[in-house]
Amino acid sequence: MTAFATNEQIVLAARRNLSQGVWDYLVGGAESETTMRRNRLAFDLWAFRPRVLVDVSQADPSTTLLGHKLRIPVILSPVASLQAMHPEAALAPARAAAQFGTIQTLSCLTEPTLEDVADASDATKVFQLYVRGEDPWLQDVIGRVKAAGYIAIALTVDTALVGRRDRATISGYESPFTTFRFGANVAYQATATWDTLDRIREMAAPLPILLKGVATAEDAALAVEHGVGAVWVSNHGGRQLDHALGALETLPEVVEAVAGRVPVIVDGGVQRGSDILKAIALGADAVGIGKLQGWAISAGGTEALVRALEILESEFVSGMGLLGISRVDQLNSTFLRPADPVSDPHEMSAWVNIPGTRVT
Repeated sequence: MTAFATNEQIVLAARRNLSQGVWDYLVGGAESETTMRRNRLAFDLWAFRPRVLVDVSQADPSTTLLGHKLRIPVILSPVASLQAMHPEAALAPARAAAQFGTIQTLSCLTEPTLEDVADASDATKVFQLYVRGEDPWLQDVIGRVKAAGYIAIALTVDTALVGRRDRATISGYESPFTTFRFGANVAYQATATWDTLDRIREMAAPLPILLKGVATAEDAALAVEHGVGAVWVSNHGGRQLDHALGALETLPEVVEAVAGRVPVIVDGGVQRGSDILKAIALGADAVGIGKLQGWAISAGGTEALVRALEILESEFVSGMGLLGISRVDQLNSTFLRPADPVSDPHEMSAWVNIPGTRVT
């Protein structure tokens, strides 16, 4: 796996390993995929303002989130159906998170069980939760999460209904979301409210709730008022509501509303070390990777994901030095200015040798 010199090579290896249906499920977005493209465009709309003649010989790319050290400001977002991408499914990112030094967020729509994943490594782990049952069901799941040693629950709230994902539909791939869309338990997501959050927060205590799927200042302010432990800016990788803003576009208003009271995480289109720099400069405490995680797992399981993270780290450290900073906490918006994009955005537009919007 050390033969991978760029994450572009990892993406191409993943394509060779995956069937068309699984590939379309992993890379696709909702409907016209406008939101997904805006996730990438949002990064392209910012340019750097580097400072020079600064001693950057001892750069430290590490940070902390929820009291846990991160080797770089990157965590693993929840990704469903990992079992379709690699035989080890969620065990592979659990081991990669431990080896590299980051946090794994386990999707509740992937295999194996949350207990098996907890036992797979000593990585710090967060459990991602959908509201898929009444309070007794929630109490049972949350009790298992606590007993297994997870440090937090990421409550995903941007799936009141499930977005229409045409690529995967045309390919005929049936993911856990197929059952989720048409099963009886979808009604629980559609009826979830701020009162539901309050009940889940009480059940989960003392574990913090990371509210995932926030896209406005209004909801960010409400989230803090309702006692969440972190606000997670996300549009589900562009896979839910089409024609929404890119996640990075919504980040500044969320950061302003949160006002430093809790950490802010952002995901959606993160593929490069430069993307991480921009997100941190705009106020995020960490970013999450989803598609890139799936590509790496598909390319070669644990080893390929560790390598993908190493490549991100190399890009991030290089960017830090060239910007003129040696610590993550030195990043702020003065290092950025708005700029015009120079290429058309798509799900892999961070890499110049992967043309168009479909690799077949």
